Amino acid sequence: MKVGIVGLPQVGKTTIFSLLTGLEVDPYSTTYQKGIAKVYDKRVKILSDMYNPKKTTYATLEFFDTPSLNPNDKKSRAHVFNMVQNTDALLLVLRAFKNESVPFPENGETAFKQLRMTLDEFIFRDLEIVSSRIEKLENAKRKLEHREENELKVLLHMRDILENEDFLSLHRDEFTEDQIKLVSSYSLVTLKPIVITVNLDETQFENKNYESKDEILKVVNEYNFAYIELCGLMEKEIQELPENEREEFLKDLGITESGIERLSKTMYSQLGLISFFTVGKDEVRAWTLKKGSTAVEAAGTIHSDLARGFIKAEIIKYDDLVSLGSEKEVKEKGLMKLVGKEHVIEDGDIITIRFNI
Repeated sequence: MKVGIVGLPQVGKTTIFSLLTGLEVDPYSTTYQKGIAKVYDKRVKILSDMYNPKKTTYATLEFFDTPSLNPNDKKSRAHVFNMVQNTDALLLVLRAFKNESVPFPENGETAFKQLRMTLDEFIFRDLEIVSSRIEKLENAKRKLEHREENELKVLLHMRDILENEDFLSLHRDEFTEDQIKLVSSYSLVTLKPIVITVNLDETQFENKNYESKDEILKVVNEYNFAYIELCGLMEKEIQELPENEREEFLKDLGITESGIERLSKTMYSQLGLISFFTVGKDEVRAWTLKKGSTAVEAAGTIHSDLARGFIKAEIIKYDDLVSLGSEKEVKEKGLMKLVGKEHVIEDGDIITIRFNI
């Protein structure tokens, strides 16, 4: 799954990318930076401690850090949107932190103003794309194919929504899956899942408050965005600590997880993803799966041969395994299930595939 990180200048976007991926990048780069971020999940460590495998593998997300979005620069704007068009979701970084040596974005002196400016850019970009395609279809010098007629109908409805300065995602139930597929190649940003990340300074983080917070939360609720607060400076300090000291540092702050850990999990959830696990002495691994997927789809995620030769899947619940202490105890209690292809996998399921090729 691919996530595009977007934001106005000087909001700390590249800092958050570096913290997520562990990569040091040039904040003034005009090309996108790509990196892999681990999805922190305490269950993986607990399972790894139980099985002591040769290898432990966490689920991951792929992040793209784009150049700053500048509403006053049409070329820069187009550049950013081209970079995020193939992403599955967007991480929108807003700046609340105060630093006299780092000016706020122009006309963006509060996080709410930045949010409003960016959302307006999203709507305007989609309106340009939709209007351009409508014009092309309406001015075609031939009879439209049936598929194109359906596409035009969908686009006209979408244009009405966008002209009303609304997000398409809020009207998702007005379109069928087939209609959404008709316009999927345009990668409309107002249809993508979005996580709002507010970058705080240490005082704001401790007080759990910043200017315009109530206004931002109102928009978050209205648009069904995911939301998280973190302090980039503090996160950097946490990352630089030896692993055995991090837990104590977080405890002193009154939190159990770093902001970057919470962010990766929030992003995972907003994308509608779950984790299932495979366990053994060779490897304990978390696998990524779309919520609602079946056992045979989970098998295919591990390897296409497992899906092709699928017979049954053994399912153990994570909570059962941890509370009882071993697979043997789980089986003796009758809590291991043997399921077929169409069984829906749930978050935390531990799976063993029976197959034959």
